[in-house]
Amino acid sequence: GTVRMDEHSNNNGNVAGVGGWEEEEEEEVNVTLNMGDDDDDDGDRMDVKTESSDAKPTPQRTTSSSTTAITPTIQRHYFQPTVTVYGLENYTFSKKDAQLETDTSVHGRLARMQAKYDKEGMRRTVEGVLLVHQHNHPHVLLLQIGNTFFKLPGGQLKPGEEEVAGLKRKLTKKLAPDEINPIDWEIGELLCTWWRPNFETLQYPYMPPHITKPKEAKKIFIIPLPEKCLFAVPKNLKLLAVPIFELYDNAPQYGPIISSLPQFLGRFNFVYS
Repeated sequence: GTVRMDEHSNNNGNVAGVGGWEEEEEEEVNVTLNMGDDDDDDGDRMDVKTESSDAKPTPQRTTSSSTTAITPTIQRHYFQPTVTVYGLENYTFSKKDAQLETDTSVHGRLARMQAKYDKEGMRRTVEGVLLVHQHNHPHVLLLQIGNTFFKLPGGQLKPGEEEVAGLKRKLTKKLAPDEINPIDWEIGELLCTWWRPNFETLQYPYMPPHITKPKEAKKIFIIPLPEKCLFAVPKNLKLLAVPIFELYDNAPQYGPIISSLPQFLGRFNFVYS
């Protein structure tokens, strides 16, 4: 489909030979100027008539006044999901028995993940984003371990466990007063999925093309909260409401996953109540 135009061709498609350009046959053209004497609204009229021996009749395009050109229009509908966010003052917080972490270090966690990978395969993790607001500024509820480590509530799924049921179980374990009277959790839309290609700390919000056997898949869901409820936090943990403007581009403090939440939440319409 490529047309090559070299330096020996002109705009009319004539090709130059060795001796120069080929001459075209001259056409006999008669031009008659007719200055009419008839009066019209535009004054004098000049008619130009061109005659050529090789002239071909020009096809006339007829149009009808009753014909209307129809231009198709493309309508695009953009759906923006809406999430109702309630004020932080609507919620009550209490304490419950401590829940010690299984792994005391990141390297210990990776070593345990590698040992379980041979038996259970890829690790599946689910976490939830719980939103509240203060003065119409959205905040994310984060669990703090020690002084420097932050994480979203959630955890590892059991082999064969369904994602929604597993996330509800993990949220109840971490934040509900007790398992007898659990919070009626609503699992919203999937925000993002992060992949761990190897038994390393690096995780990516996409699957690298050269990876065929990822070691972990972490799915993060938005959790619309009820208007009022009671949270119970383990004694060894802290539950913090962090504004999303503090999370934005703040990977040194919160890590790459939590600091990317403002971008993923940007497609939602927040209604503050």
